[in-house]
Amino acid sequence: MSQHKNDLSEATSPYLLQHANNPVNWVEWNEKAFDKAKREGKLVLVSIGYSACHWCHVMERESFENEDVAQLMNEHFICIKVDREERPDVDQVYMNAVQLMTQQGGWPLNCFTLPDGRPIYGGTYFPKKQWMQVLRNLWDTFIQEPQKVEEYATKLSEGVRLSEMIEVKRLKDNFDPSVIHTLVSKWKKSFDFNNGGENRAPKFPLPNNYEFLLHYGFLNNDDTVKNHVHLTLRKMARGGIYDQIGGGFSRYSVDPIWKVPHFEKMLYDNGQLLSLYAKAYQQKPQEEYKKVLIQTVEWLRREMFDSQHGGYFSALDADSEGVEGKFYTWTENELKHASGEDYEFAKLYFNINEKGYWEDGVYILVRNDSNDEVAERMGFTHDELLAKTKSVEDKLLSIRANRIRPGLDNKKITSWNALLAKGFIETGTILNKPEVTKFGEDTLDWIISQMWSEKSQRLYRVPFSNKSDIKGFLDDYSNTIDALITAYERTFNSKWIKWAEKISKRSFELFTGDTSSLFYYTEENTELIARKMEINDNVIPSSNSVMAKNLFRLGIFYANEEYSLRAKQMLTDVYESMPQYGSGYSNWAQLALFYNHVFHELAIVGSDAQDQLSKFNKEYLPHVLFAGGEQEEIPFLLDRKKGETYFYVCQGEQCNAPVENYIAALNQIKKA
Repeated sequence: MSQHKNDLSEATSPYLLQHANNPVNWVEWNEKAFDKAKREGKLVLVSIGYSACHWCHVMERESFENEDVAQLMNEHFICIKVDREERPDVDQVYMNAVQLMTQQGGWPLNCFTLPDGRPIYGGTYFPKKQWMQVLRNLWDTFIQEPQKVEEYATKLSEGVRLSEMIEVKRLKDNFDPSVIHTLVSKWKKSFDFNNGGENRAPKFPLPNNYEFLLHYGFLNNDDTVKNHVHLTLRKMARGGIYDQIGGGFSRYSVDPIWKVPHFEKMLYDNGQLLSLYAKAYQQKPQEEYKKVLIQTVEWLRREMFDSQHGGYFSALDADSEGVEGKFYTWTENELKHASGEDYEFAKLYFNINEKGYWEDGVYILVRNDSNDEVAERMGFTHDELLAKTKSVEDKLLSIRANRIRPGLDNKKITSWNALLAKGFIETGTILNKPEVTKFGEDTLDWIISQMWSEKSQRLYRVPFSNKSDIKGFLDDYSNTIDALITAYERTFNSKWIKWAEKISKRSFELFTGDTSSLFYYTEENTELIARKMEINDNVIPSSNSVMAKNLFRLGIFYANEEYSLRAKQMLTDVYESMPQYGSGYSNWAQLALFYNHVFHELAIVGSDAQDQLSKFNKEYLPHVLFAGGEQEEIPFLLDRKKGETYFYVCQGEQCNAPVENYIAALNQIKKA
């Protein structure tokens, strides 16, 4: 082991701790690092990555562990290491700068700055020889042509500041539905109708894309879109991107058929995929979806839950024993030994053949068909097949549990735990599994008790400690609010909606400015060169699109016109840009569907409200907002009839006469 020890040995982030023994004199992001650069007249390297990043590890092995490279870095640069998951605000600014310079981005992200933090050069992964040349060239240019460097830094920093600023537009009374139809029409051209997903590789799940498409296809009776979503979900569930014996999805597939994953597993992907598969199950109940949901919940509880302190860990690495995917893949002999008398079945079921073959004698477990199709082909009854697959999965899982495990990133992030809480709650209520719903509610309780400070009235990004006091960013607030609203709509526990409103009020105080309807990503007193806004939806929906949907719903619950107008203005300001890049506006487009189609509010009031709600939880009704209970605890429930259980189906401020049974209320919704 290296005898070196740098300042990262005091970090809390597992990613930073991975670099604590590099010969590079790494320091954490702080103002002292930039002050030192100013005193010593050095450039700053801001090197950004995350624990499950494969190429981050490669660059570390090739360059950052090398004595000659480290000497060059230490001599001329102040070297700052950043965990992008812990400090997404830093990542946003310097990723933006690198994209402006190179028209591409990714991780590891390496951006060089002047001592005041203004960027001058950057890129992603550099091989060792090229990296050393970059270091020498930059230092020479900085010394020999300081005026040129200064001018470029000024222009680039201004570009970063202006790149995502959205002007306030005249508030729309109505949102033209043709904008969303055009968005989907263009998007369809990139559908892979054979394998699902986009017709390219690598393939990312992008859960919110498919939530929107599911919603759009349902409301517009578009079979092409609906079939594409369900094809995608089936193909993903049968591919190597899904852990066939342990549950949970990997980050992405490197090929167009979802076969070979990049094997890391991220909490935020799996939290959102729980929500997606649960809603798909609502719309089209399939045993395959249910199994994915149950297996993934079991994996999350088994491998990602902090049973001692609560909350869920961030990620599992792709590598174990220095080999990508070794924990998850099998040689034929390993499978034969593990499955015993069930080997021939396992070989057929998991495609230990040309389809499942990866490389170097190793196979990835993949499936071809549904269980019903397999049962018919193999001559099993449905129940016999379920028993056989369960037996094989248990055997393989038992053997795999003894392997050396992938590295665990054990930091706990508020935003990601909120996404997971929502996924648990939607899964539990849709499948009628109260224990899973409780996992979600327990996670929300953990966020409120551990990540919210009553003293400062703030959320924190990661658990507060004497080493870490990173204040929450907009996504921590917006995703927590979203999960709280969802918990209320799915359970009618009023404490959740009260917390949602409380945190929303604080969000206005911390993240709004005077010149935009959109929210800033950071609080005002940021030490960064730019205060950014997160607008485009990505693997995780943008914090602004989530916030707009939150305000749409809270505006109804609390009869709050400020919230309602703010949501409408936010959508107005991005609406005309949306058709050009449907995938990057999918969550915004879901909000547009609320305005473009009949949107219902359903109040269920009375002693039987929660039991009646459970019936609606089985229905796919993405265009309905739910509220209810025995008490008038929010303005939307005021002045309703008391006594028996009544159903009020409303549109805007107009409510139908109350009805007294579930079927009558459902019919009112479906006829509109």
